[in-house]
Amino acid sequence: MAMTYRFTAIGDGEIPKTAFPFARHMVETYASETNKVVSVWREFADGDLEFRVHPRAGSVGEILKHQLLSERRFFGEFLGTPEPPPADVLPADASVAACTERLVELARPRLRFLAEQSEAWWLEVVPFFEVERARAWVFWRRVLHTAHHRTQLTVCLRVMGRAVPATYGPTADDTWAGADPTHSVDAAGRR
Repeated sequence: MAMTYRFTAIGDGEIPKTAFPFARHMVETYASETNKVVSVWREFADGDLEFRVHPRAGSVGEILKHQLLSERRFFGEFLGTPEPPPADVLPADASVAACTERLVELARPRLRFLAEQSEAWWLEVVPFFEVERARAWVFWRRVLHTAHHRTQLTVCLRVMGRAVPATYGPTADDTWAGADPTHSVDAAGRR
């Protein structure tokens, strides 16, 4: 069974070959996670940018901006990828479409850069805030950070009564024939 998504920003054919085989899954994951973020962001309208689920929670617009800026910081400061100056990261037009387009624009060169790196580069220990970690560890921390903010936005969609797009598999709103979500003990026991 293949997962089926309504929209793909970065197709499989755009994912560059990696310098060594083990890095392939990291580059594929970054492309896939970018596609998942785009799928969620596309469910919002510009009129939703000020929506927040709680007074202390970030608004939809604040989360989009944070995603763009924090990816730039993670990749540039901690992984050492070439990045635009911070002042050039956010689009002049803070619309959902402009932020979504900017996310993909920034991801494509990162994919190429990451694909070119050696195993030694991925394993090199680098500063990460107050600790030091291997670049591969920092990369996976970025993926988790992205998933966290994407989840915040899917909660916003649900609270707003909107459809939640499939990301890791089907949702209550977006499924396909042959999808097999694990909602029972029996399903959890399948091999």
